[in-house]
Amino acid sequence: MAVIRKREKPEKSKSKKTKKSKSEMTQINKNEITGINKKTIEDINVSGKRVIVRVDFNVPMGANHQIMDDSRIRAALPTINYLIEHDAKVILMSHLGRPKGIVNLEFSLEPVALHLSNLLGKAVFFSRDCVGEEPKKLIANMKMGDVLLLENLRFYSMEEKNDAIFASQLASLADLYVNDAFGTAHRAHASTEGIAHYLPAVSGFLLEKELKGIGTALQNPDHPFVAIIGGAKVSDKIGVIENLLKIADKLLIGGGMANTFLAAQGHDMQKSLVESERLEWAKEMLSWDIAKEKLLLPSDLVVASNMDSPDAAKLVTPEAVPEGFAAFDIGPKTIEAYSEEVKKAKTIVWNGPMGVFEKKGFEKGTIDLAHSIANAEGFSIVGGGDSVAAINLARLASKIDHTSTGGGASLDFLAGKKLPGVEALLNK
Repeated sequence: MAVIRKREKPEKSKSKKTKKSKSEMTQINKNEITGINKKTIEDINVSGKRVIVRVDFNVPMGANHQIMDDSRIRAALPTINYLIEHDAKVILMSHLGRPKGIVNLEFSLEPVALHLSNLLGKAVFFSRDCVGEEPKKLIANMKMGDVLLLENLRFYSMEEKNDAIFASQLASLADLYVNDAFGTAHRAHASTEGIAHYLPAVSGFLLEKELKGIGTALQNPDHPFVAIIGGAKVSDKIGVIENLLKIADKLLIGGGMANTFLAAQGHDMQKSLVESERLEWAKEMLSWDIAKEKLLLPSDLVVASNMDSPDAAKLVTPEAVPEGFAAFDIGPKTIEAYSEEVKKAKTIVWNGPMGVFEKKGFEKGTIDLAHSIANAEGFSIVGGGDSVAAINLARLASKIDHTSTGGGASLDFLAGKKLPGVEALLNK
């Protein structure tokens, strides 16, 4: 049973968003790409300062609060170590899980503090509150180079509401603010956007790496620029598709979302996942000259009566999906065609699998494409949890030039949206 701990909450306060037409699908305005020119911790003096850092320690936990994957913690180490070496008091804050605004010790960050201590080779202090007297006293007693981790930000409902009082309480703990949590930069929360109204705000090394990696590909890519977009639903990536059509030379579509495009072409996709509410948008988009020039769809599919029956799978063209069958992967001709485009590319962006790769028998399209991207000479960027999982499954992570840590943030950035957590930082 979850352990619930009550506390007195600070006073609440009120804190202060179309489908594009064909004519709007023009060359992207490079001045709209933001984030690349933001100040970093190297642009300010942190010595002798209290520095509060937004990190993304939302790690998967197993039984007995065992951390199953510490990659997000390790990703923040360069920023943390820099601050330690430059004699700052390092105050870390993060969320973990979805405690929904109550103190639920199932989501306590205390195990993360212990794990971080082992990674750093030094003690990491832990505050059982993220605001109030306890963190203030701990910080007052810290020496320069010490590290403190605050308890879960989302034990307060005001965090996700970007409450001004809660943001100011966080800010009162420090002299400077550093955002190193790209995975939450697309959310205007108190710890990502609100706090920047009260403190000088800059990026950490991880956030800087993400902004440069993805931002440079969007702003000034080497051509040919090939983008591969997959995943289950086209509705999740409409903005990404429209934005990438402006700047990529080829846009390759796979996964469940390809079914909606194929259905919009008039193919009977039978039991395949098709978003009927997006068919009109897909039909209109396919009529655009820019889509006719750049967009590639699967020419063959691996289909089955259900995803638990890979032994009964068939290879068909989109116009010949058997009755009662559904598409679960792209076929070999599509893999070959997509791989040829990847091979020619100088910039490659991949977000979303080509099929239900976690199911044996439907992984070939995703894994083969992962190998093509890893072996390509072009600069490669892989984002999205499933794409990164596929890269790791194939043991190809070391051959990818930039692996993004942010799911929703990566999508919003690729869609050309401004990220609140980035916009709030100081410009160079």
